[in-house]
Amino acid sequence: MSELSQSSVAALSDGGTLATQIHSFQPRPAQQRLAEAVAHAFEQTDMLLAEAGTGTGKTYAYLVPALLSGLKTIISTGTRALQDQLYHRDLPRVRDALGVGCKTALLKGRANYLCKYRLEQAKGDARFSTREQIAHFQRVVAWSSRTRAGDMAEIEALPEDSPLLPMVTSTNENCLGSECPFWSDCFVVQARQRAQTADIVVVNHHLLLADLALKQEGFGEILPGAQAFVVDEAHQLPELAAQFFGEGLGARSLVELARDTLGECKDVPGALAVLQQPTRELEHVTRALRAAMDSLPTRGTQYRALYDEAVRSAFDALSAALAGLAQALDPLREASPGFETCHARAQDVNARLMRWRVERDFDSEFDAPDDDVRWYELSARGFRLQRTPLDVSGPLRAHRERSRAAWIFTSATLAVAGNFDHITRRLGLEQPQTLLERSPFDWANQALCYLPPNLPEPMSRGYNTALIDALRPVLEASSGRAFVLFASHRALREAAEALRGGPWPLFVQGEAPRPVLLERFRASGDGVLLGAASFREGVDVVGAALSVVVIDKLPFAAPDDPVFEARLDAIRRAGGNPFRDEQLPQAVIALKQGAGRLIRSETDRGVLVLCDPRLLGKSYGRVFLDSLPPLPKTRDVADVQAFFAVVEELGR
Repeated sequence: MSELSQSSVAALSDGGTLATQIHSFQPRPAQQRLAEAVAHAFEQTDMLLAEAGTGTGKTYAYLVPALLSGLKTIISTGTRALQDQLYHRDLPRVRDALGVGCKTALLKGRANYLCKYRLEQAKGDARFSTREQIAHFQRVVAWSSRTRAGDMAEIEALPEDSPLLPMVTSTNENCLGSECPFWSDCFVVQARQRAQTADIVVVNHHLLLADLALKQEGFGEILPGAQAFVVDEAHQLPELAAQFFGEGLGARSLVELARDTLGECKDVPGALAVLQQPTRELEHVTRALRAAMDSLPTRGTQYRALYDEAVRSAFDALSAALAGLAQALDPLREASPGFETCHARAQDVNARLMRWRVERDFDSEFDAPDDDVRWYELSARGFRLQRTPLDVSGPLRAHRERSRAAWIFTSATLAVAGNFDHITRRLGLEQPQTLLERSPFDWANQALCYLPPNLPEPMSRGYNTALIDALRPVLEASSGRAFVLFASHRALREAAEALRGGPWPLFVQGEAPRPVLLERFRASGDGVLLGAASFREGVDVVGAALSVVVIDKLPFAAPDDPVFEARLDAIRRAGGNPFRDEQLPQAVIALKQGAGRLIRSETDRGVLVLCDPRLLGKSYGRVFLDSLPPLPKTRDVADVQAFFAVVEELGR
C-alpha cells in the first residue's frame, strides 16, 4: 500500500484523525477501501469507477486523499445544492480535522453571480409586472452593495425560478467581457481568479462540462493545471454531456435579445427610433412561432415540426426577423459594447436556427453529420430547439486525455447487476479500475421489499386504481410517512385525486416549490409525498418521516423522448440490442435511484414497495432485483403490517 493510501486509510480508521476530531464520525471498512482506491488512482494518474452504496460515506472517502495528496483537485457534484453542502459543510470539516492548510474555492456558472452592468440596466425597467418583483429587485439592489462574492444564492427570499434572475445575471452571449465598465469589479472574474489559485475547487457538472466543451462560462479555463478530478453523482454525466456538446436556442433567449437591445438604447441618442421596430418584430414572430407549434406534440423531432407548413413559415419569419435585427444593429456597433454584443448574438442565434433546420441529405454549408438528433420541446408559453449528439463518449475521452490527470467517477448507482459495462461505454472509459462497495446497512433487519400480488399489466386501463387499492393497507400500516414515485404526471394526478381527503397530509409535486414541499413533508411526520421522475434524486429524508418508498412502474424512458429513440435506433443500426444495451441498464439505474431514498442512515427502517408485476413475470425482472440491496422480499401484506408493528414497538 502506498504512502497516500496508508495515510488516507489511517485517517478514516478507528482511533484515526477523523474519529478523534469529528464527534459524529464512525469508521466504516467500505469507506476505507474506497479511500484506498481513490488514493491509488491519484498516485498512479489513473481512472477509477466506483459505486459506493448509500451509507458508505463516499464524500469523506475522496476528500481525505484529495486533501492529503497536495494535488490541485477539481471536485464536481451533481447539483448546486450538493455543491454548497460539500463546500460549506463537508470540506471544511474534513480539512480542519486533518489540519491541512490548503486553499479552497467554490465556483459556479456565471448565471449564479450578480452582473453589475445588467443590474444598472434593469434600474427603471418597465418589465417588472408585479409588486413582488419590484420588492425582490429592491432587495437585490440593497444586497449588491454589501455582498463580497455576488452569489445570488445568498438572497434566500429569491425563488430559484424568479424571472428577475436573468435580468441581473449574465450569460456567455450577453456578457460584454473586457469592454464592460464593471470589468474590474466583476464577480465572475473574481470567482475565477480564486479558483485558479486554489488547491481544491468545488464545481458542479454543468460548469465542469462547460469548461471541457470550451463554452466559456467565465474567462479562461480553470481545468489546465488540475492534477485530479473527482466526479461525484457520475451517473448524471452522460446525459448532461449530451446537452453541452450539442447546441440549442429557445423562446426565452430570443425575447431577452430583443429586450436587451432596447435596454442599450437609453445611452445612445437616436438608437430607439432605429431599433424599436426590429425588436418588436422579433418578439412578435417568436410568439407567432410558439402559437404555430400549438398543434404539435409537446416533444418531437425536427422532422415532425418541419412537416407542418405553418410552422415552416413561422421559422422563415423568425430567421428574417433575426437578420433584420442584425442589419439594424450593424451601423450602431461602434456606439456601445452592448450593441456590438447584441449584433453578435443575433447572428449567432440565426446560425443556430439554420443548423437546426437543415434536413438530412440537403446540400448546405450548415449540414451536420448523422450522429446527432434535432428535436424540439414546448412549455406553456415557450419552446426549445435542440441539437443533441447521440454519443458523447468520444469527446469525453478526448477531454480527459488532454487533461493528463487522475479521474475518479463515483456514485451510489453506476453498476447494473454488479456490472459496469454500460456506464463505462457511455463515459468512454477504457479499462478503468473499478470498485463496487455495497451499502453497509443491515438490510435484513432495517428494510423489507413488498411486491403486491394480483396487479394487472402496467399498461392496462385499471392499473392505477388497482395500485392505489394495493397501497392503502401499506399506508395504514405505516401511518402514512410515504414517498410514492410515478412514471407519469397523469398517474400522479390520478393518485392525488384518489388519496386527497384521506387521513394523511398529502404533498404533491407541482403544488409548491420542491424545497418547500420537502420541508413540509418532513415536518408533517405522517405525510404522503407524490412525485414523478425528477423526484428520484435529491429527496433526502432521514428518520421515521419517510418509512415507505413506492415505485409504481419500472422506470423505462418515455417513448416520446426523441433523443432516446434516436440513440436506440443508432444502437440497432450498429448491430446492438437496444433493449439490452440501453433501455434496460438505464431503467435499472433509475430504479436504484428511487429505491435509494428509503434507508438513509443506520437507524432508518422502511418498506420498499415495487408494484410492477413485470419484476416477477418477465425474465429481465431478475436484473432489476439483483441490482438492488439485499432486502428480504414478500408478497404478503401481513408481513408489511408485522414489520411496522415491530418498528412501532421498538420506538416506544
